Amino acid sequence: MHDEDISIYPEHIVNVAKDPKHFGRMNGPTSSAFIKGPCGDEMEFYLVIEDRIIKEVKFHTTGCIATIVCGSVAAQLALGKSIDEALSISPREIIGSLHGLPEEHSHCSILAVSTLYRAIADYLLKI
Repeated sequence: MHDEDISIYPEHIVNVAKDPKHFGRMNGPTSSAFIKGPCGDEMEFYLVIEDRIIKEVKFHTTGCIATIVCGSVAAQLALGKSIDEALSISPREIIGSLHGLPEEHSHCSILAVSTLYRAIADYLLKI
């Protein structure tokens, strides 16, 4: 987390950002993607896909608290899902599950979903 005012976030969001699930990079994923958002935050997604099911997922970002938690939620929602199910994950679903994400950071959910989708597209272009 880079320097930012954490007082704008509810405590549960700060706690997720301090220890996000599925955070990190992955060697030898089935597919991966990288996007730099319009805000300057960067996000990466790494997927292991077997029989069109997402078996493992990792994400990485050096972005703000909102970007970290949105990546974490997107990864958690995608884990164990079929490709088709993962493609139905929406920014609205991420925002809804975070209860209290500041509106000015809602674009972070779009970055997370877009990067996840691009990683899925990377897989689909390989098969």
